[in-house]
Amino acid sequence: QLQLVESGGGLVQPGWSLTLSCKASNFDLDRYAVGWFRQAPGKEREGIACIGSDSDPTVYRNSVKDRFAISRENDKHTVYLRMTRLQVEDTATYTCAAGDLCTFFSPQDSYSHWGQGTQVTVYS
Repeated sequence: QLQLVESGGGLVQPGWSLTLSCKASNFDLDRYAVGWFRQAPGKEREGIACIGSDSDPTVYRNSVKDRFAISRENDKHTVYLRMTRLQVEDTATYTCAAGDLCTFFSPQDSYSHWGQGTQVTVYS
């Protein structure tokens, strides 16, 4: 069964950092672009970062581009999202997805494999 599994979420205070991981099982993640998406309660899902199959390109949502960094280790079938200077507004369920292109456009059509998500809560 093809799977993406996220980990690394948690409960943190503003200004803290977290690193999320997205690990693939039973397929070659290195062939795919990977996107990170988040959804807060009552809000639309939004794309926040994506990375091409060979780590190029990397694309970020404006609200996170100076604080978050996406990277990958293809030999470990894993993509990371390093999040620094977390803000209360970053509270959401974070989900990774694998697809052919690094894009935030029409994610449900652009990405073929999705994880279940990991919760990030930033409380003050």
